Amino acid sequence: MLLFVGLGNPGSKYARNRHNIGFMALDAIAREHNFPPFRKRFQGVATEGALNGARVILLQPQTYMNESGRAVAEAARFHKIALGDIVVFHDELDLPPGKLRVKTGGGNAGHNGLRSITAHMGNEYRRVRLGIGHPGDKNLVHTYVLNDFGKSEEAWVQALCDGVARNAAMLAKGDDPGFQNKLHLFMDAAGFADVKRPGEAKA
Repeated sequence: MLLFVGLGNPGSKYARNRHNIGFMALDAIAREHNFPPFRKRFQGVATEGALNGARVILLQPQTYMNESGRAVAEAARFHKIALGDIVVFHDELDLPPGKLRVKTGGGNAGHNGLRSITAHMGNEYRRVRLGIGHPGDKNLVHTYVLNDFGKSEEAWVQALCDGVARNAAMLAKGDDPGFQNKLHLFMDAAGFADVKRPGEAKA
């Protein structure tokens, strides 16, 4: 049993925020692989299905970002899921828009959702870092992540989530490097090899 966790804030007010790209990625996986509708479970909403023959729970905590670890810990305890079988999808300021990296453990880079999960569970879980770019000034970060993606960003966001969904079975079988490489090629083929954040001049 694997636990895929998308990070975000609950409610329509936050649905298209940059901070909610983890939710968007899980929604895309559920659609692509015909998971049942999400229902209330584990202080969040969850659904269960199969990827590459493995049983996978998709969980979107509804606790707000800084308490995400409560929902993750409850789901992991209930299903006896090991820390290494938890995969967290989250927005990443330190990656350019449309880029993706997978890693296990490491720093939480000021991300309150990751910080909460680490506090409840430990640090050695897998992370799918979904690049949203940085506003260029740390004083602007809070506003930036809690603002919606702009119209000019919608195409690459959709492509990134689609690529994650189509190749999610590679994550389920533990092929993180292969998954990362597939996503790089997918975004390149889709024309999003060099996405600029809003307001950033094109090279």
